[in-house]
Amino acid sequence: MTLPPLSVLDLSPVPEGSDVSASLTNTLDLARHVEALGFSRYWMAEHHNMPGIASAATSVLIGAVAGATKTIRVGAGGIMLPNHAPLQIAEQFGTLNALYPGRIDLGLGRAPGTDMATARALRRTLQGDGDSFPQDVLELQAWFHPAEEGQRLRAVPGEGQDVPMWILGSSLYGAQLAAQLGLPYAFASHFAPGDLAHAIAVYRRTFRPSQQLDRPHVMLGYNVIAADTDEAAHDLATSIQQAFVNLRTGRFGKFPAPRPGYFDTLDPAARAMLDQALACSAVGSLETVRARLGTFVAEHQPDEIIVASQIWDHGARRRSYEILAEAASLRIA
Repeated sequence: MTLPPLSVLDLSPVPEGSDVSASLTNTLDLARHVEALGFSRYWMAEHHNMPGIASAATSVLIGAVAGATKTIRVGAGGIMLPNHAPLQIAEQFGTLNALYPGRIDLGLGRAPGTDMATARALRRTLQGDGDSFPQDVLELQAWFHPAEEGQRLRAVPGEGQDVPMWILGSSLYGAQLAAQLGLPYAFASHFAPGDLAHAIAVYRRTFRPSQQLDRPHVMLGYNVIAADTDEAAHDLATSIQQAFVNLRTGRFGKFPAPRPGYFDTLDPAARAMLDQALACSAVGSLETVRARLGTFVAEHQPDEIIVASQIWDHGARRRSYEILAEAASLRIA
């Protein structure tokens, strides 16, 4: 079957035995690599106080990636808007769009992207919480509008910039907001697939056309860990399994090296958690990935898929995207 456009979600993992500088260098290399393979977008996510993720200064990293590439769209998947004043985000993404016209995306989430102590340090107070998210999105949209005569406060850069905005989510809340505002919707099915089918249905059924978008547009998150054999891919996948277990048990650290057989050492509760959280995944060889991805697309009919490939070894991560590109019959630049 024909697959929809494929994009990349990169958390800039900091592997065990490595450091942030190497991680960011790997991000630039991977962006150039997937651009040549024919992927559509390269998004990075805002996370804080996590030793295994180097993309906290998301706007800065987007600029670096856009500067290192030529054609691929680059953006945030996403900016956690409650951590920021909408005016600041308008200025940052207005600057990015002025530097790289027509290539910048702005995905917005309402979670803090961290724990409450770090959220307090970021915001100084917790007054800007998720409850104000819809108002913050509307304010941000307003900053991008052309300035009116006599307008005292302006986003410079920002005003008049055509920066496409997306709503990110893993629940009905984001689906309803994206539909109400007429914005594209990206669902985090790569780690929270529980409400996937319901959220898509609500979004598509209640969508209202807007100046940005005239019909519903859904992007779904999906994990792909591909290797030359199924066995090799399953060994690589033990890194993300460890990372999820560590996160759920409060053990924060760098991205773990593979531990073949790790899943079999876990208790039934941990296995069930991983099976649920990582249900939207393809782990295996080219044919395995092609079959599982095709089944996922047939069931949910996404307009786009954004792929996360959390792999400890950078060379293996590059190879995973090569196999995926072949499985999806992407063009090779």
